[in-house]
Amino acid sequence: MNKHSLRKLCMAALFAALCYIGFTFCKIDIPVGAEKTAFHLGNVFCVLAALFIGGFWGGMAGAVGMTIADLTTAYVTSAPKTFVLKLCIGLIVGLIAHKGFGISQEKARKVPMPVATVLSCAGGMAFNVVADPVVGYFYKMYILGVPQQAAGIWAKMGAVTTAVNAIIAVIAATVFYLALRPALKRSNLLPQL
Repeated sequence: MNKHSLRKLCMAALFAALCYIGFTFCKIDIPVGAEKTAFHLGNVFCVLAALFIGGFWGGMAGAVGMTIADLTTAYVTSAPKTFVLKLCIGLIVGLIAHKGFGISQEKARKVPMPVATVLSCAGGMAFNVVADPVVGYFYKMYILGVPQQAAGIWAKMGAVTTAVNAIIAVIAATVFYLALRPALKRSNLLPQL
């Protein structure tokens, strides 16, 4: 394994741990009948991982970290859905940021870094705002056998918390990325993408 791959793997592990911590310890649970939803900071680190280490590794960090968080808390039934959705968030953010805006390139960009960062984060979170309630609705109804009316109520509550989590993630991940990127670049710790 070369030095750059090892650095990416280490950063992915670090971000997976941060996603776990962001969901497990930095959340406010909201009971919805027999289920729960939560305001949490896990998505912040999932998006931040995709910005720093690319879509695949960032998505895997978010997927692994937040799936483990689901499996070790009262959200165990959401773990499969979480894995898929967080991986997709990372892939989308990474695609927009690195392929679309080229934030990891040294050459001049057409779009300023703050704008590219906000739009990349917003793209991944917009996907989540739509996909999480829709996937959650069908997952609860067809996989878990929840009655349609209850699945609909949980999807609506989930949509509200997902939207709030998305706004927080876009703002916080943008601020953290813009603050940390120059320091990591100066210390030669920014992974090569």
